[in-house]
Amino acid sequence: MAEVLRNLIVTGGMYHPFGDSAQALRDGLAVAGIESTVTDDMGQAWALLARDSFDLLTVYALRWTMPQDKFAQDRARWAYQVPAEARQALQRHLQAGKGVLALHTAAICFDDWPQWREVVGAGWIWGDSHHPPLGPVQVRPTGCAHPIVDGLDAFSLVDEAYTRMDLLPGLDPLMEVRADSQDSHSPCLWARQVGGGRVVYNALGHDRASLSHPVHQTILQRSALWAGGRGPSLQASLDRASA
Repeated sequence: MAEVLRNLIVTGGMYHPFGDSAQALRDGLAVAGIESTVTDDMGQAWALLARDSFDLLTVYALRWTMPQDKFAQDRARWAYQVPAEARQALQRHLQAGKGVLALHTAAICFDDWPQWREVVGAGWIWGDSHHPPLGPVQVRPTGCAHPIVDGLDAFSLVDEAYTRMDLLPGLDPLMEVRADSQDSHSPCLWARQVGGGRVVYNALGHDRASLSHPVHQTILQRSALWAGGRGPSLQASLDRASA
C-alpha cells in the first residue's frame, strides 16, 4: 500500500467562500489518498509546516498587505505580512524536496515577500491584472506534455478567468482559460521545480462548484500527487481512487 500523502491546506480571506471550498478541496483530494489538514489561522499554519512532516503545502487563501485605499476598512481583519518564520518554514519545505500547490488567489497572497512570486510563478498587478465576473469559462490544454494533463480535453466550468498577471519568464503553461467576454486565453496552470521541490499553480478554483467539477477535480488530484512527490505512482493512485 502506498504511503499516505500528507497535505496542509492554508486558507481564508475576503470575497471567496473559503471555508466551504477548502472542505470540498480536502474531500476531493482524499479520494486520491491525500490526507489534508485545513487551517485558516496563518500563525498555526506556519507552525505546523515548521514542525510536522507534510509532503505538500496547499495555499488557497487571499491574504496580502492591502495597501490599496479601497481596502482601508478591511485591513484590521484581513491585512497580512509574512513573518520571517513563515518564510523560513516554506524555504526549508522546498529545500527538503516537498511540494507546493498554489490555487486561485494564492498569486495575490504574500505581496510583501517577493520570493513568493518566484515560487508561484506569477503575481497579481493591482490596476492591470483582472478577471471578468464569475461566470462560464473555457479551459483548454496548451499541448505541453505533462502527467497532470495527460489525456485531458478542453472543458467548461463556472469560475474566474485571471488575466494579465505578472508571469515569470520561461513558464510552460499546461492549460489556458478564457471567459465568454474575453477575446483570448490566458495561462492558468503550470508545474515546475523550485528550490529542490515541486510547485503547481492553478488559477482556477473560486468555489466548491469549480473544485468539484469532474475534470477540474482530476487536475487537482494529479497536481497534488505530482507536487507531493508521487509522480511515478500518480496513475496508480488515480486508478485506485476510481476503482
